[in-house]
Amino acid sequence: MKSLRKFMDKIKPHFQEGGKLSKLESVYDGMETFLFTPNTTSRSGVHIHDSNDMKRTMITVVVALLPCLLFAMYNIGFQHFKAIGADATFWQMFLFGLLAMLPVIVVSYAVGLGIEFIGAQIHHKEIQEGFLVTGILIPLIVPINTPLWMTAVATAFAVIFAKEIFGGTGMNIFNVALITRAFLFFAYPSKMSGDAAFVKVDSAFGYGGGNVVDGFSGATPLGEVAINVGDKLNLDTTTVDAFIGLIPGSPGETSMIAILIGAAILLITGIASWRVMASVFIGGLAMGALAHAFATPTYPASMLDPLAQLCFGGFAFAAVFMATDPVTGARTKIGQYIYGFLIGVFAILIRVYNGGYPEGAMLAVLLMNAFAPLIDYCVVQANINRRLKRAKAQ
Repeated sequence: MKSLRKFMDKIKPHFQEGGKLSKLESVYDGMETFLFTPNTTSRSGVHIHDSNDMKRTMITVVVALLPCLLFAMYNIGFQHFKAIGADATFWQMFLFGLLAMLPVIVVSYAVGLGIEFIGAQIHHKEIQEGFLVTGILIPLIVPINTPLWMTAVATAFAVIFAKEIFGGTGMNIFNVALITRAFLFFAYPSKMSGDAAFVKVDSAFGYGGGNVVDGFSGATPLGEVAINVGDKLNLDTTTVDAFIGLIPGSPGETSMIAILIGAAILLITGIASWRVMASVFIGGLAMGALAHAFATPTYPASMLDPLAQLCFGGFAFAAVFMATDPVTGARTKIGQYIYGFLIGVFAILIRVYNGGYPEGAMLAVLLMNAFAPLIDYCVVQANINRRLKRAKAQ
């Protein structure tokens, strides 16, 4: 590390004012602060110093996402070989998924970071770290068959209009990764739904012929529910299947086990709020139980038991990685309980009673992103009024 420090110090003058690479000063600053803890902090007084800055916080979240990412790579290969009816080893499945996911990850980071780098140079600001997480979230929530150019357009739209226009990292109102998915859903709905969206059966990587065997369905569990006919659910997917994750779906959202591992990492390191996370699951269970108590064939999803509601679709992924975003969520402790609970309620409410949209987690989180400041305001005002009453009573 000492040699690396010496190298960074040696090239630093080239990036400072008057140097031949001064226009790229923010690039150097971003790399330096990524590799080393900045020393531009207060050195006297009662200030508390913590080496866990934003970059390291973002990296912790990326580490928490790795179980979902690795399992997604395997599951993509598993679904591919299952679809074409071919046998394959673990590593063949994993390699297929790796080669399928890698271009999406590259496009996500190239477009998002590229825009942030350009913005930093234009405005002479530091490069923000928030996209370290967003860049890996996007490939995990976008269907694997989404064309790369669509992913690039949606990422650019989200970074510019949901983040940079508000002032950059820490200033955005809505979750940037979810805005990417929402843009794709409303702009290109045919690519975001249907059996073909979630299972990659082409032979671009030299595995299989790309022909789907008879009787194979690439429908997600919620897709199966949406087309259910009759007063009893007839599903090929069980809650146990969804808990393990060997089912069609957006890459990072299928395995409850991988998501829970990520949740444990976030909670142990103190990065995510347990209040929000727990409240989302409680709200989902409550709404799922209520819908199940008044189940009707008119709304097939109401016939799912509450536990299945949590395991199916993107509910768990949203609860762990989307709702807990500290920038777009509630800040007060009581507000976090309310915010999380309402996300859980609305996710199941939208899923069950909106026949045209079998999922609800994305819209629920975005909806509550908009209401998070109002929730905090009401909580703070309630505290102020309570203290004023207490002061008058004395």
